[in-house]
Amino acid sequence: MSTKTKSPIGQRTVIGFDFGKKYIGVAVGQEMTGSATPLGSVKATDGIPHWDNLAKYLKEWQPDFIVVGLPLNMDGSEQQLTLDAKKFGNRIHGRFGIQVEFQDERLTTADAKEQLFARGGFKNLKKDNIDAESARLIIESYFEQQYT
Repeated sequence: MSTKTKSPIGQRTVIGFDFGKKYIGVAVGQEMTGSATPLGSVKATDGIPHWDNLAKYLKEWQPDFIVVGLPLNMDGSEQQLTLDAKKFGNRIHGRFGIQVEFQDERLTTADAKEQLFARGGFKNLKKDNIDAESARLIIESYFEQQYT
């Protein structure tokens, strides 16, 4: 799928995923600005996404690489969901040939809920919004870790 010419470091587009067993949040980010925008979510069945829906995001945004959030325990140890997220990232790489990076996502869901509530109250706390906002935070924390 990835026929796009590679962009120079600092100018790359990235798609971020907040992995979940039922829904996977999606966001797009730009290295140049260090920011990301929530896009939505893809339904999943036991962590396996509806690949056609996921592929639409990849086709539209043509990312240079992908960042998948790693749901670690608070002490930094892995759990079953961490292993499932790694498997998801490996499947994306195998299926689409796009480089995949992983990023600690501890507390992103709580942060996403807090930010969404601050911007729109309870009506803004829809599952789709939370997952996509979490994906945005995963990308931005990746940028912060890599470039600051």
